Amino acid sequence: QLQASGGGLVQAGGSMRLSCAASGFIFSINDMGWYRQAPGKQRELVAGISSGGRTNYVESVKGRFTISRDNAKNTVGLQMNSLKPEDTAVYYCNAGINGRARWGQGTQVTVSS
Repeated sequence: QLQASGGGLVQAGGSMRLSCAASGFIFSINDMGWYRQAPGKQRELVAGISSGGRTNYVESVKGRFTISRDNAKNTVGLQMNSLKPEDTAVYYCNAGINGRARWGQGTQVTVSS
């Protein structure tokens, strides 16, 4: 399973870090990533990272967000800087674990203007 932590309320321009840890029987984790879903919008991929460390970001967060992973600890993190009100959403971690896509429980990030 995936357990996310972090999230909460922050003022515009502030920073926040999300973390997600995989647990249980794990023999492989492929791509990991963070998605978000704002009210009335579709879930979108915010940032992804391959098992080899290759990253990709949605255009709107490039230069502000950084995704990282620790393969030894089976964790993925998302450092979010220069947050904007439009970053407000429920954030979900995702990972391909043992060949199956798994989702974390979602954590609310609210950026006040």
